[in-house]
Amino acid sequence: MAWTKILLGIIILLNLVLAYRLIWSGHGVFAYRELKVRYTEMEKKFEELTNQTLVLSQEIRLLKSDRGYIEKMIRQHMNFVKPDEILYIFPNTSPEASPGAGPDDDKN
Repeated sequence: MAWTKILLGIIILLNLVLAYRLIWSGHGVFAYRELKVRYTEMEKKFEELTNQTLVLSQEIRLLKSDRGYIEKMIRQHMNFVKPDEILYIFPNTSPEASPGAGPDDDKN
């Protein structure tokens, strides 16, 4: 009779320890849910980065081979013009910029 009570106590204690580890420990259900959320976020970020990589590799390919694309990028980013062209550059009209602020005034 005493052995059965001791054995029953050990089994109950073991079940409590296992239940604690299953639910609240670092390897339990709550940790699993948190890891699953992080996994889906990382999957989305991976897909975004993969798409961005494809776009950048296509742009690199165009920059290596297409003279028209190179000319377009130079004209767009460096404000170059062809002979007999006029280029108008308008100041930034965002609400953050003050009326008299130049492009370098925002950095200070």
